[in-house]
Amino acid sequence: MRMKYALLTVGVLVLSSALYAQRASAPVPMPEKEVIKELKSQGPAQLIKDVSQRGTDFDMTPDTEKKLRKANATDEVVKAVASAGPKARAAAKAAGLGVTGQTLTAEESKDFTVIRNELDPDKAIALVEDFAKKYPNSPVLSYAYSFEANANQQKGDVGKVVTFCQKSLELKKDNLMSLIMIVAVMPQPQFLKDHEADKEKQLGLAENYAQEALKQIDQLQKQGDEADADFAKRKAEYAAGVHGALGMVHLDRSEMGLTGPDKDELVKAEQEYTTAVTTTDRPDSRDYYRLGEAYNLDGKIDEAIAAFTKASELSQGTPIKQYADKQVEGLKARKGQSATPAKP
Repeated sequence: MRMKYALLTVGVLVLSSALYAQRASAPVPMPEKEVIKELKSQGPAQLIKDVSQRGTDFDMTPDTEKKLRKANATDEVVKAVASAGPKARAAAKAAGLGVTGQTLTAEESKDFTVIRNELDPDKAIALVEDFAKKYPNSPVLSYAYSFEANANQQKGDVGKVVTFCQKSLELKKDNLMSLIMIVAVMPQPQFLKDHEADKEKQLGLAENYAQEALKQIDQLQKQGDEADADFAKRKAEYAAGVHGALGMVHLDRSEMGLTGPDKDELVKAEQEYTTAVTTTDRPDSRDYYRLGEAYNLDGKIDEAIAAFTKASELSQGTPIKQYADKQVEGLKARKGQSATPAKP
């Protein structure tokens, strides 16, 4: 059975946290001791939210990751903390909005900076709406709509995330921030449940956005003194998220057949999810879980068990672990039953 609604909210927040880390320039970055203390006292979800807004004053190291894991950090927490470090924030800011060289009036620049630094989602939405009315031809309006989409993402309104990403992309089709957000949301059940009548159209749009995102990621330039290894790692993490979204597109399509799962679409889903989890050193447990679903639907029981097991390992302390463990238990029981010789 497919897990329909449990996997999106934190995943999208983590996926875009590096690209939006420059929003945390005003609040004081979190030191390592505060991160670990908050993880223990308030849990993963609150910590992910706070580090994505405030950033940290340290970069992720193997020693830091060990400390986080000892404090029961989930895979999502480790990724969020890594994305919030000074080096990651600097790289994100440099790659960031791509607005360098744009000609803005002093007032326009000031108003846009206020939007970038606003952490309250409702206030951010109001600021963008005012900005759009005041500067309808602004060269940074596409990026302002990115922030409005991000604010709606924080509020959990996936429909408006898509709406404002599309408004952003109508103005600038290569806006990587909006591309990454929209491809993360469109193939998800939370969005598609309101688009049953035109589901295939929405999946087609999601696939097109994903291909454009991969193109833009491939064309990213190394920023400042960013090391080659850090640049490659950053690109790989962005691309892994997009490949995961493409896997979801094909997994959704595989279930639209009238006579059972579409095998060709399942193979494509398996390929995309495999790319997503093998091309980054911080694979997403949700991608492993979906890979397990694809293998299960494709009748590849051993591969499904391996994928669900990996999802469980990477998602300690989260509902995903419970779902994954249940899948492994059920598949092993099914495998055992099929291996039992029939009585004469």
